[in-house]
Amino acid sequence: MNPKKYKYWGANALIQTMAASLSKTLKGQKFLLSSHRIPQQLIDFSAFSTAESTLPPSQNAASQAQDNGREKWSRSLLFVPGAITFGLGTWQILRRQEKVEMLEYRRKRLEMEPIVWNKEYTSSKYNSDSLEFRRVFCEGYFDEGKSIYVGPRSRSISGVTENGYYIITPLIPKTYDDNNSVQLPILVNRGWVPRGWRDKPINDSDGHSSASRAAEVQPNKETLWWKFWAKQSKVDKENEPNIPPVRVIGVARGSEKPSIFVPENDPKTGQWFYVDVPMIARACSLPEDTLYIEDINENARATNPYPVPKDVNTLIQFSVMPQDHRNYTITWYSLSAAVTYMAVKRIKPKKVKR
Repeated sequence: MNPKKYKYWGANALIQTMAASLSKTLKGQKFLLSSHRIPQQLIDFSAFSTAESTLPPSQNAASQAQDNGREKWSRSLLFVPGAITFGLGTWQILRRQEKVEMLEYRRKRLEMEPIVWNKEYTSSKYNSDSLEFRRVFCEGYFDEGKSIYVGPRSRSISGVTENGYYIITPLIPKTYDDNNSVQLPILVNRGWVPRGWRDKPINDSDGHSSASRAAEVQPNKETLWWKFWAKQSKVDKENEPNIPPVRVIGVARGSEKPSIFVPENDPKTGQWFYVDVPMIARACSLPEDTLYIEDINENARATNPYPVPKDVNTLIQFSVMPQDHRNYTITWYSLSAAVTYMAVKRIKPKKVKR
């Protein structure tokens, strides 16, 4: 064989072999590309920019409606604070009107003629609700041994604050010749006393101690207290104590309404934090419907300055007066206008500057 022909044949065979191998390799690579997932990093995201336009029209409209509904709800919630503050301002207006009417009612009641308890009313002929804020005049004798101290209550004099108590003492009414009915004692809030007053001896607390000393002048040792409580038909004049009676002018009141921060009364230990008329009456062995008045006498003397009676003007006042409700109304309405204005600014579309 010609060496040149052999050499040409060998080169041609080598080329054909390499071509077949290359074709087989390309086919294998094509299969691998078609059978394996393309890595996420090689995905062309620009191809999905038109994905929304390829959705069916019904799905696209439903998605837009859902987004619009959420947007409306979020916008409406922005006006909730404004509506709440506006309602609170309106409630303050109504509450102020109620306070004005109640103050006028109390002033008119105080301007009425005082009720003479010993003659005009009896223990079985009165309604405590109908007498509230009426002035009551009564003569009688204090039973110092039954005194109740409600407190602590502070009192400010010339910028100096002093703690003390309100002293509530049963008053045994004086009987008259033309009064054949029996009078049960009434409860009298005599006013403010300092803390040391509570530890003071009974005989030194007031010059007109009554029922506790009445037993000394009664030969049969039956106190006026027992006679009243036993509801006898008449109390003899000779059994009354030989001391001048105490004249009390007070205003008929009811129980206090304590806040949630005030502790409960504890009659067993003598701890009284607020005035509860039925509870105090039971502690004094009196009926629960016993009349309760707050002394307004201005009879303080240099030798005996205590108890300090309440000012009649403070009895008709509220903790929140009408002018306070007016200030609250202005505050709530101003806050309502501010938050509503911010809500409008939030949902108002912004103008695009060209």
